[in-house]
Amino acid sequence: MLEIRNLTKTYKNGKKAVDHLSLTVANGDIYGFIGHNGAGKSTTIKSVVGVLDFEEGEIRIDGHDVKREPLRCKQVTAYIPDNPDLYEHLTGIQYLNFIGDIFGVTPGEKEKRIREYGDRFEITQALGDSIGSYSHGMRQKVAIISALIHEPRLLVLDEPFVGLDPKASLMLKETMREICSRGGAIFFSTHVLEVAQKLCNKVAIIRDGRLVVDGDMEKLVRDHSLEDLFMEVTDGE
Repeated sequence: MLEIRNLTKTYKNGKKAVDHLSLTVANGDIYGFIGHNGAGKSTTIKSVVGVLDFEEGEIRIDGHDVKREPLRCKQVTAYIPDNPDLYEHLTGIQYLNFIGDIFGVTPGEKEKRIREYGDRFEITQALGDSIGSYSHGMRQKVAIISALIHEPRLLVLDEPFVGLDPKASLMLKETMREICSRGGAIFFSTHVLEVAQKLCNKVAIIRDGRLVVDGDMEKLVRDHSLEDLFMEVTDGE
């Protein structure tokens, strides 16, 4: 579903944020992407979804190149950043309808999915209110629903559980599993290692822009926790 090959991204100040990184996220994977602040996680994610350009390497989503076929890639992908910027002058329902229209979701399906996910994340009653009046957690819920409205095959998330209450976090985890059960895939970063260990079947750890560990979660943490593994391979960073 997602193939990253020798991805390299250097910023104008000369800092190499990502250095020849390669990994593969297969259909059905919930793939955790772990690293300290500044390790290159967000840069990698933004390169995957087309927010950032990159100098070297190749990224393919569902067989399509993100540089040569950006629209084909975006049609099957959804991205939730760590701090979503929503149109505050719109109501929640106006924003969700707008996103649904962009992706060409039919009116009937759009209404059905907004109702389903609005109820699931317990925000349906507030969708008529201005986004500018929402708390951070409510904005996060609207961002999540907007990402799900076109039924993406690849869901890319940057710290998705920040700001969510426990019930909403549980609903998001269940939704992620549902996407994968239908043949989709999840690629997400998190600092909550316990969540990653329980939720993910694959994991990658990045340090100073380079991949230092990746593989099956069960094999990697067989004799210790993900936290122990993380501290071992990032010690001294």
